[in-house]
Amino acid sequence: MTEPTDRTDAMRTDDVKHMKWWGWGVEGVGFRHEDKPGFAPFVQEAIGLNLWAGERTERPDFSRLRVPASTASEEFVAVLSGIVGAGNTVVDDLSRVVHTYGKSLRDLVRIRAGQIARSPDVIVYPADEAEVQSIIDASVEADAVIIPFGGGSNIAGSLEPHMDESRVVVSLDLGRLNRVLEIDPDSGLARVQAGALGPDLEAQLNRGGWTMGHFPDSFTHSTLGGWVATRSSGMQSDKYGDIADIVKGLRVVRAGGVLVIRAVPSASTGPSVREMVVGSEGRLGVITEVTVQVHRLPEKRAIHAYFFKNLDHGLAAMQKIAESDVSPSVTRISDAHETAFSLATSKESKGIQKTAQTGLMAYLKRRGWSLDEMCLSFIGFEGDEAHVKRQKSLVDRIVRKHHGIGVGKGPGALYDQKKFDTPYIRDFLLDHGAAGDVSETAGPWSKLRGIHAAVYDAADHAYEKIGRAGWTMSHLSHSYHSGACLYFTFAFVFGDDPLGEYDIVKRAIQQAFIDAGGTISHHHGVGLEHAPWLEEDISTEGVAIVSGLFGAADPGGNFNPRKIVV
Repeated sequence: MTEPTDRTDAMRTDDVKHMKWWGWGVEGVGFRHEDKPGFAPFVQEAIGLNLWAGERTERPDFSRLRVPASTASEEFVAVLSGIVGAGNTVVDDLSRVVHTYGKSLRDLVRIRAGQIARSPDVIVYPADEAEVQSIIDASVEADAVIIPFGGGSNIAGSLEPHMDESRVVVSLDLGRLNRVLEIDPDSGLARVQAGALGPDLEAQLNRGGWTMGHFPDSFTHSTLGGWVATRSSGMQSDKYGDIADIVKGLRVVRAGGVLVIRAVPSASTGPSVREMVVGSEGRLGVITEVTVQVHRLPEKRAIHAYFFKNLDHGLAAMQKIAESDVSPSVTRISDAHETAFSLATSKESKGIQKTAQTGLMAYLKRRGWSLDEMCLSFIGFEGDEAHVKRQKSLVDRIVRKHHGIGVGKGPGALYDQKKFDTPYIRDFLLDHGAAGDVSETAGPWSKLRGIHAAVYDAADHAYEKIGRAGWTMSHLSHSYHSGACLYFTFAFVFGDDPLGEYDIVKRAIQQAFIDAGGTISHHHGVGLEHAPWLEEDISTEGVAIVSGLFGAADPGGNFNPRKIVV
């Protein structure tokens, strides 16, 4: 075993990073459209939003929020402070608001409108697992509710206290548990504290020449523990696997003791307790440490862009790649709508680049392509020089057989650079009175085209129902031998009832997933948002088993109650 050389004392609470209370990311960072000449016309045509004429909503004023008073008694706060120190137990309104919701569109609409029905009563920042144990024991003894908090990026309602919760709610923020503890170089296993944010985790691993290879959209503002608790997937899961594949060992603090899952390659020890914890959203305890599979940093990494004549050809190519001996790190293809959106969010091309783009489009038209149907794809390769070269050669052969063409590394490099910025566009649209949100599913290859069509049809009917012009787009990501994830984005301008209108569209899309043979969520979790469809997804008996597990493991309902199942 080796230990990282950057070991430091535990972080202070003041050093824990949080996103701004009213939106995604940090202050001073946001989406701008002025340098993207195609964006405003695109939005005008897609959803009828005039960015030139529309007024932007002012930043919300925190002083106008009505935050429910904390119900935590001075005695209980004193008990928690005795465990972690007075400076690591907070009850101020700003901290409690930051820990109230995740960052879904529903969350942000409510927070901007000042709709806070129930906030955590006290926020506590433990420095180590022993303090977590003491917090949990004290909270269970007081019959309080414990909600683990990582980066606060969840969009499935997995963080918020239930609006009618009468007990004291403790938000247990793991931000101070952010270190890579040790690395086993022979096995490629790293012990990591669960509160480590994506960038901090990768920076610590990279210094020793390692990577975990897990890069979800929320990477910059989410934690390892959150990835495990919601069963996350990363953009490079084709190579490195989903978080369930990466997690090898766990430490989970429960009332009276610690659940320990040792890191072994495989085991036949009855139903997998590790699998029970992955995706449990804090209902089985608080994850404090994860042993993950890590890999040596690749010698070379490249993402190449391709165009396909239409989605049918693109999906067929992605399926053949998944079935082949190729092992790319990324296989992603946008449908025609998302391709148009991607082109509209590009900065203005000039000089040689503009000439090349114009020439490419003219060439595709001469080949009989409809530019309204073409689909943009990104495929990534990692490894040594010879491996990357061979992998790309095999992919190029498959692409050509399915009426695709390569367009080089330039677009792929830009995608790689901007891949974590998409949530800022949602906030930008909210500032202009419009919804922009996502839902994702997964299904077998044989059903993906049907799922895609069913979601578009369901969304269109929902837009008609609310009387708004709407836009839907999608991309395929996270390919498997048997199928893939389809990730949908939908947008419309709000009317008089933003959340009511949002519910109609969101519910239509989620129901379409089930009706067409997909799952209710591929990597965002269940929480409160997707729970209404769980029984249709995993069957009545499946819900009974999950409910029985949570009831037996937490008879007092102290651990993040009512998430996933009531």
